[in-house]
Amino acid sequence: MVDTFMYTPPDVTRGATHVRDGNDLKRTMTFVVIATFFCVLMAMYNTGYQANLAMAAIELDKINDWRSIPMMVFGYNPMNPLSNLVHGALYFLPIYITTLAVGGIWEVLFATVRGHEVNEGFLVSSMLYTLIMPPDMPLWQVALGISFGIVIGKEVFGGTGKNFLNPALTGRAFLYFAYPASISGDSVWVAVDGYTAATPLGLAANGGLDAIHAANYSWVQTFF
Repeated sequence: MVDTFMYTPPDVTRGATHVRDGNDLKRTMTFVVIATFFCVLMAMYNTGYQANLAMAAIELDKINDWRSIPMMVFGYNPMNPLSNLVHGALYFLPIYITTLAVGGIWEVLFATVRGHEVNEGFLVSSMLYTLIMPPDMPLWQVALGISFGIVIGKEVFGGTGKNFLNPALTGRAFLYFAYPASISGDSVWVAVDGYTAATPLGLAANGGLDAIHAANYSWVQTFF
């Protein structure tokens, strides 16, 4: 898997019907991972930015958990891009590492039983799954959701290329119905305890576009 991550494998066809091309599934998924990486950077930045803004709004000096240790260096200034990026990464990375570890175990287990190599598709699924999780989602729920998504949403149908359900969305749907308080509402999307704020889409659903403007969201802000 590592050897063919950046290089064309010597044999990319195994059946009678094939395309004469140096590209294979590994190379294709590598491109998708690279494209998704920029979404991850934006997600980490925005998570930290929203958290720092909320802390300033409620006049909170620091967070009271292990994340406060590295943030002693970078501070909680919403106008500091590095502070926003690091603060957001401290929420994103634990969820991603948990997703990668638990989901990777399921991937390796099914690949071993079926006698085929581990597919890089899970790298994309793990990134997408993490991107649609609330920033302070309990890690045990994260593990449970990705387990459901990989096993029920993908592997029971035969694995990569044979599933009709998206594993990341399947895991999120499971968590939405199993633990709705952790994944819905106005208090879970900003990583600050005690802070509640409706999202622009939530405002629009209840009061239309006028409600968005009444909350001081400009057209430029909603666009970006």
